[in-house]
Amino acid sequence: MLALPPSPGPVLGFGVDTFAFRNDSRIHHRGKPDIYCNRCFLMARAVGQFQRFARFAADETRLTPEAYAARVWQVIRRGAWRAPLPADRRVVIPGYRSLHDFTGAEEAAVKAGLRGRLWTLVHPTNWRMEERVARETMTELRAGRAVQLFLTDFPRIEMNHSVLAFDYRASGPATVDFEVYDPNDPSGPGIVRFDGRDERFHPAPLCGVSVPRFRAFRQYYSPLF
Repeated sequence: MLALPPSPGPVLGFGVDTFAFRNDSRIHHRGKPDIYCNRCFLMARAVGQFQRFARFAADETRLTPEAYAARVWQVIRRGAWRAPLPADRRVVIPGYRSLHDFTGAEEAAVKAGLRGRLWTLVHPTNWRMEERVARETMTELRAGRAVQLFLTDFPRIEMNHSVLAFDYRASGPATVDFEVYDPNDPSGPGIVRFDGRDERFHPAPLCGVSVPRFRAFRQYYSPLF
C-alpha cells in the first residue's frame, strides 16, 4: 500500500503560473482551423522553466511582440534540469504580473517563442513501475518541484500526452489524486488518480477524452532536452 505523507501545498499557482492558451490534440480536433497542437510536452516543461528562470515586472514598459518572443526563447532554451536562477539573473518579462496574464495578452508572441516542437514528438521517457512513479512524484512535490508525467494508452493513440503534477491529496482509503496542469485545458486543474490497491493509475478525463486504460510515466530531463 502506498504511504501518503501530507502534501505541503501546491508548488505552482494554477491560473497564475500556467498558460492562458491551450494545446489541442490533433487526433481529437481534426479539421479545427489554426490548431496549436503537439506542444503538450513543450508547454508543461515551459511552466517549470518560467518558474525557475523568469521574473515578471508588471510596472515596466511593455515590449514589441518580437521582443517578447525573443524573451520566451531565452527562458525555454535554458535546460529544465538546471537550478533556479536568482532574481537578478532571471529573464525579465516586463509589463505583466504572471505567466497567465502574459500568455493571455501576448499569445502570438509567446507561441512564436516556444520553439522546439520536435522534442515533443521524440522525447524519450524513463519507464518505471507505476507505484514507483507515484512515490517519486510525491517526493518531488514535497521538495517543492513540479513533476512532468507522460500519459499513454500505447499501442493505441487515444492518449499520448504530457501533464505537470503540482499537488496531491488522498481521495479515498487507498487512492491518491495528483493535481495536474493539462496544456489541453487551461481552465482548471486536471486529476490523475493512483490506486494503491492494484498499484496502477486509472482513467481520468484528460486531453478532452477519458480512455478505458492508460499508463503514467515520469518524464526526466537531460542536457539534450
